[in-house]
Amino acid sequence: MIAPESLERAVELLRHGGVVALPTETVYGLSANAEDELAVRRVFAIKGRPATHPLIVHIPGVEHLDTWAREVPEAARKLAEAFWPGPLTLVLPRTARATDAVTGGQDTVALRVPNHPVALAVLQKLGGGLAAPSANRFGKVSPTTAEHVREDLGGDVDLVLDGGPCTVGVESTIVDLSSDEPAILRPGGLAVEDVERVLGRKVPVRTSSKVRVSGSLESHYAPRAGVVLTEPAQAVARVQELRGQGLRVGVLGPASLALPPDVSRFDVPDEPAGAARVLYARLREADAQGHDVLVACLPTESGLGIAVRDRLSRAAAPRG
Repeated sequence: MIAPESLERAVELLRHGGVVALPTETVYGLSANAEDELAVRRVFAIKGRPATHPLIVHIPGVEHLDTWAREVPEAARKLAEAFWPGPLTLVLPRTARATDAVTGGQDTVALRVPNHPVALAVLQKLGGGLAAPSANRFGKVSPTTAEHVREDLGGDVDLVLDGGPCTVGVESTIVDLSSDEPAILRPGGLAVEDVERVLGRKVPVRTSSKVRVSGSLESHYAPRAGVVLTEPAQAVARVQELRGQGLRVGVLGPASLALPPDVSRFDVPDEPAGAARVLYARLREADAQGHDVLVACLPTESGLGIAVRDRLSRAAAPRG
C-alpha cells in the first residue's frame, strides 16, 4: 500500500498544477486536476496527444455525477449503480464544470469512478475530478505497472505512485448515453454482455461516431514491432512466411498454442479476461527482445475477448 505521506504529496501536487501517474484497475493514468486548464494542457504536452482528443474525467463516486453531467438518464444511473467503481466510462452532456480542454470542445464529457484503492484515495482527498489518460506517449502501448510509466515518461511526471500491476489490464469500456440510443464507443474492461444485461437491451459497438472518445483512432496501442493478426490455427504458417522474409518473429497467443520450440512465444492465458490482464505487458516484452514482427492470435469474440481484439486490431493498423 502507498504510504500516507505519498498520497498527501500527490494531492498537493495536483492542487498546484502538478501531473501525477497513478494506478487504476485498468491501466496507469497520467492525472491532473480536471478543473486546472494549464495542468490539463500539460498532460496533453507530455503525452504528445492532439488537443481535440478528449480525456476521461475520473471522479470520487457516483454522488459527483450530477456536478459534471447536466443530463443523467436512467440508463446511466443503472450502469453507474451496477459497475462503479469499475472499468466503465459514461459519456453524457457536460456541465460548465467540464472545460473545453478536457472535452476537446465537445458538448459531452466522459466520466468514470476507478476501482483502485490508490486512485480512490487520491480522488477523495482531492475532492474533485482528475483528467487521466493512460500514462504513456500517445498511440503507444498503455502501461500496466509503475515501471512501464517510468520507462515511457521518465522525468516528465512529477510523481509516480506505485500501486502494483493493474488487475484488468485494458482500458475502460466507454458507453455513450448522450442521445436516446446507447452505444459502446470503445470495448474495454467491462464486457458488452454485462452492459446489455443491466440495460435489458442490445447495445451496438460502433467503430465510428460523431462523439470523439479516447482510444478511438484507427492506429493505437502500438508497439514498435509490427503486428500481424491471425487465427491460432494459422499462426505457424504466418511465422514461417515472415521468417522467410528475413524478419525476427514472435508469437502472441494462448498458452495452449502448439508452436515449434525455436519460435519466440509470448503467452497469454487461454481465457479472455486473463489475456486482457497481461496483453500490454506481453507487447512490451516483445519490443524489449527486439522482434520485427509479432504474430498475434485473435481471441474469441465474447467477454473481454472483444476488447483484446479491438486493441490488437488497432496495434496492427497502418501507422501514420
